[in-house]
Amino acid sequence: MTQNLHIVIIEDEAATARNLEYILKEINKDAQIIMTLQSIAEAVDWFTSNDSAYDLIFSDVRLSDGLSFEIFRQVNIRKPVIFVTAYNDYAIEAFRNNGIDYVLKPFDGEEIQRTLLKYNTLIASDVKNEQTKTAALLQELKYATKQYKKSFLVHYCGRLLPIEAAKINWFYTANEIVYAHLADSRQYVVEFTLEQLEHELDPALFFRANRQFIINKNAVDAVEYFFNGRLLVKIHPLPQEQILVSKAKAMHFRKWLDQ
Repeated sequence: MTQNLHIVIIEDEAATARNLEYILKEINKDAQIIMTLQSIAEAVDWFTSNDSAYDLIFSDVRLSDGLSFEIFRQVNIRKPVIFVTAYNDYAIEAFRNNGIDYVLKPFDGEEIQRTLLKYNTLIASDVKNEQTKTAALLQELKYATKQYKKSFLVHYCGRLLPIEAAKINWFYTANEIVYAHLADSRQYVVEFTLEQLEHELDPALFFRANRQFIINKNAVDAVEYFFNGRLLVKIHPLPQEQILVSKAKAMHFRKWLDQ
């Protein structure tokens, strides 16, 4: 891992920025977060005066005053950018703006470590061949703009039934079995783990609320504040257990609902 890595974070959610900084320092104790910027205006002002004081940028896409791509239109930034966002529909634009990777929220340490390894590989190889770089970006673009699962084939009474993913109100896991619940309260077993479903389902429609639930945005009736900064999600059909979103995920969840 590159030593003394100087990083700039562009993120308007303070909790997300702190979490990212914590993960980066856990992965690389010598990493230095030299600046955290919260808006386009602030970023343009800072980069105008600090064009070489950093090695790498982690940037959200949607900021409080617009899309972060505007920063790169106003300032000539030559350092690589890793875009970290809750939205999967800006990949093409990201790769046009010095993007070397595209990480979807909510992220974890494994994903950040993977993208840092990619950065180190690019730096170590000092790739200059434009065809090689273009091929690599096209491969990343293919991944970032992947087609999400539209239906599930489930077993029921000796038959196989196709169920549209969009009609599944929530997924629930218990005793290592994952169940899909529909609006009419029908329930089916699906042969996926919740971890696999996180990558197969459209993140604009589905959210991993906690270790047991993935929920469909269209099934959410209301959200209530709970103890210790958590959120209580009211959803239909009503599950037997409460659906709680942790304090760490609460801001991401609210932003997801507000898309």
